Amino acid sequence: MKQHVIRTVQADEWEKAKELRIAALRDPAAPVAFLDTLEDAQARPDEFWQGRVAGAASGRAARQFVAEAADGRWDGSVTVLVEEGGTTDFFGNPVEAAQGHLVGVFVREEQRGTGLTEALFTAALEWAWSLEGPGLARVRLFVHEENARAAAFYRRYGFEASGRVVPVPGDSGARELEYGFARPE
Repeated sequence: MKQHVIRTVQADEWEKAKELRIAALRDPAAPVAFLDTLEDAQARPDEFWQGRVAGAASGRAARQFVAEAADGRWDGSVTVLVEEGGTTDFFGNPVEAAQGHLVGVFVREEQRGTGLTEALFTAALEWAWSLEGPGLARVRLFVHEENARAAAFYRRYGFEASGRVVPVPGDSGARELEYGFARPE
């Protein structure tokens, strides 16, 4: 972990973000880790990736954090989406109070267990808690019911199962479990 810098993406780094996302979607755990497919990601035009990264590089709506190795390679990423109170979330449910939503959690297989995921989460939560006007009440994430490895990490990090369950979009037989992390006092 010591050979990595954890930082936010810059708006012009869309090619690295695209490469890392495609690597994530090639991972054997991708079917239970992401609501996206390799085929869909590869088919998206450059403008999609440019807009996505620009939107996650500044402002309040989203922030993407990456783990950059000394040689410039990105070995992991997590994105915080801000869900404002009074809006509707990805699943079509009302958002009562401003909250963060962690998505796109990925660390390359050879870096797992090195502390990189913890470092990414720490940076993401520090950013989430720094927001004002209004501050975020909590940060949440969803994990596929069959993704036991990820769920175990989230619990170890301090996320707690909320009991909320939603169907996986496009697969009504599968479920996503919500985990939350309350804003520190």
